[in-house]
Amino acid sequence: MAPSVTVDALANALVARFLRTNDHTETLNAFIREAGLAPDVGQASGDDTNNWTIQSLLEEKHTYDQSVNFERYGEDSQGTGLWSEPAPSKPAVIQTPTSSNLLAASVEQWQKPCDDEGAGASAQSYIISAGADKQVHVLETAGSNAAVKSFSDLSSAPVLSFVSILQGRYILLTNMSGQILLQHGIELLDSRKDHGKYTVKVVAYEDKKDPLKWWIATAGWDETVLLYKLNIPDEANAHTLKIGEPVARIKLASNPESLLFVPHIDTNDLLLLVSRRDSTYIHYYQVEETPEQTASHTSLRECQLLGTQNLAPHSNAWVAFSPAHMALSPHDPGLVAVATSTLPHMKVIIVRLIFPSLSKPDKEDDSASADPVTQASQAMDALALANREDAAILVQANTFASQTAYSTPQVAWRPDGSGVWVNGDDGVVRGIETKTGKVIATLKGGHEPGCKVRTVWSGSVSVSRDGEMVREEWVISGGFDRRLVVWKV
Repeated sequence: MAPSVTVDALANALVARFLRTNDHTETLNAFIREAGLAPDVGQASGDDTNNWTIQSLLEEKHTYDQSVNFERYGEDSQGTGLWSEPAPSKPAVIQTPTSSNLLAASVEQWQKPCDDEGAGASAQSYIISAGADKQVHVLETAGSNAAVKSFSDLSSAPVLSFVSILQGRYILLTNMSGQILLQHGIELLDSRKDHGKYTVKVVAYEDKKDPLKWWIATAGWDETVLLYKLNIPDEANAHTLKIGEPVARIKLASNPESLLFVPHIDTNDLLLLVSRRDSTYIHYYQVEETPEQTASHTSLRECQLLGTQNLAPHSNAWVAFSPAHMALSPHDPGLVAVATSTLPHMKVIIVRLIFPSLSKPDKEDDSASADPVTQASQAMDALALANREDAAILVQANTFASQTAYSTPQVAWRPDGSGVWVNGDDGVVRGIETKTGKVIATLKGGHEPGCKVRTVWSGSVSVSRDGEMVREEWVISGGFDRRLVVWKV
């Protein structure tokens, strides 16, 4: 066969080249005679691609092994911070009013989701699900999870993401047509189409300096992230709120994957973390406008890029993935879980954020005191940065959750921070211990085997037990088997 002939020829050339390089003339002649090779076998040619040596081949294999071994597991010698028990494991399939592939599902607060003014007047938690049939269902968290309300004409396209703000007074939703929708109770207050393609993610953050101001960010498959600022009216005028024009944007080189609002750990200034396709970096953007942007009076400013953090600092071209979904730890403001797009199995990274500096150095003082910039100094700086980024990665773990190039990886923290849950394309939800990176739990029996689990959510839910309200840990998953599953302890 042709491949075997090629491999044999390369092996002969490698051995002959080794013998020539080390002046083993008699052994070389005997090898050529017994193998029936050409007299010039193993001689160096002008094409470097044909000048492989045994040493270079071993070095290449060592580098390849490092790239394949893209796992880093923590140690559990301390016995602290490990996967807590009991954990959700019992599935309950919820009947939704309509049956379709589920795109998003979680527990959110929603004020007045009913037509009946007397029902649901205060903020309550509901199971919210959105399907490919453009329907949004609101279901009770108690009892048999009965449907409270179904919105059939809320969106002109399937809803991909939603978030609740102000204890459910407003709901923000995004859909496949590039729209962002603002919902208040059963009333649609406003809608805008500022993205040219799918708006895959919406996130919100309350301004700590001004509680009546909320920052909203949306990610669209037009390679753009848009930033909105909502000025919340008093409750009596709640129905007058509008989304308004975007105040800032981020133009990317590829489609954004995930968004995360995070306050700077030192200054408390608000940052927007962005991951995008075909990039292993987390990008840090400043949310508030700079003095220069304030003075320019531009209507739609560009968010300032403050820095990046590489999640594969010492890798080569063989390690190709995108940080497809990021989730902030519920107890550590500087710790993030990242679900990657690696194939054929998803990998999870637990990484500590390296916050960039917000201050700009004085150029005159910097030029006067700094050493001359040389190629060697630049290489040393790059290596020091890569080592720092590498040290920030606490866990790199293979979840064994199968996925393809068309999958939508998601990760959700357990409420106590002892683990994360991930979805998969095989009908299984997996639990990963954040301390060690080991797969501890596999939730089966809720979804059909081999079916894509599109969305996963984890959190604590208030339920009534023996006449008292208690907090229960839930996991909610939705898939392309048209099943909405609640996993309980």
